[in-house]
Amino acid sequence: MGEDLELRTGLVIPAGELHVEAVRSGGPGGQNVNKVASKVVLRFAPLASRAFDAVQRARLAERLTGRLSAAGEVVVHASSHRERLRNLEDARARLAQLLLAALARPRRRVATKPTRGSQRRRLEGKRRRSDVKRGRGGRDGD
Repeated sequence: MGEDLELRTGLVIPAGELHVEAVRSGGPGGQNVNKVASKVVLRFAPLASRAFDAVQRARLAERLTGRLSAAGEVVVHASSHRERLRNLEDARARLAQLLLAALARPRRRVATKPTRGSQRRRLEGKRRRSDVKRGRGGRDGD
């Protein structure tokens, strides 16, 4: 359980910064649910982590605003498997995916002009629609 979490080459979260807690799962499942603590709650404070530099911390703070708890932690719950170890692996994988998505630099949008053909098709469509609407009016004296 105490392994470092490698997000990508050169970016590793130390095991000491990941706080794992095993709790009992809710929902149906008979006696096993009531006896075994197989659900995993994984907590990680990205803004206090030594694994990220200042630029990465700022990007995480901006992108994870809605996911951070009052204590500044990202909390991941995993209870889809019956075994605690598989739930832990699932939680670690989801945390890694979440952090990598938040750290990804957005692509710059390159402005493009519409093609001459697309402009022509758009105007033809507008003309056709205009003709349809013009033909709907009631005729006086017919």
